[in-house]
Amino acid sequence: MIDPRLAGRLSFAHRLPTKAPLPMGRNALGLFAERDPILFVPDGLDARRPTPLMVLFHGGGGSAARILPMFEAHAAANGFLLLAPQSLFPTWDIVIAGHGPDRERLDAALAEVASRFLLDPGHLALAGHSDGGSYALSLGLTNGCVVTHLIVSSAGFMSVLVQAGAPRIFLSHGTRDEQIPIDRSARAHAARLRDAGYDVTYVEYDGPHAYEPGVVARAVTFFLADPSTLAP
Repeated sequence: MIDPRLAGRLSFAHRLPTKAPLPMGRNALGLFAERDPILFVPDGLDARRPTPLMVLFHGGGGSAARILPMFEAHAAANGFLLLAPQSLFPTWDIVIAGHGPDRERLDAALAEVASRFLLDPGHLALAGHSDGGSYALSLGLTNGCVVTHLIVSSAGFMSVLVQAGAPRIFLSHGTRDEQIPIDRSARAHAARLRDAGYDVTYVEYDGPHAYEPGVVARAVTFFLADPSTLAP
């Protein structure tokens, strides 16, 4: 039997906060000496009310500071928490050799955020661009028992050994992407995911290997939609 941790299974579970909330703006969580996760807290957030959380993964060679602008203004305007972990090495462990330290560090970061804010179990998203999109897609399909939404931009691959739950998926890719051509990535991923029964929103846009602001705005609407208003 596969060790669930080696397959990417998180140990995170929702819980009641036990610590004081963090102030508005960007906060280092203080968990690691190097490449510490950053949590963006919007102004006016009531830590006692259930709050959506988006976990945002950077691309290869990236950082929290470089990827946060993808969703930071939306988090501020819409009142959701935005957590940006940072890979221990230049890119995520799954890209290099399989699930390991980055999964462990993510578990620690999620536990720390949940200790300070009451999280909304109906709105916990994994998001990312490029290698970060591949990581979000792979990890999200493995942890659909707690992850409700996946927002995947320009992902190259998905690697899933154990599937759980049925997160809703927003998949986007530029048609002029020369780094990760769309035919062998997003188009194939969308078809496979739909064949497997997942709820997939698939968006192609005229662009290179970069996220498109208008598509990001659509992804935020997708994430924050009230599940009770969605068509069956």
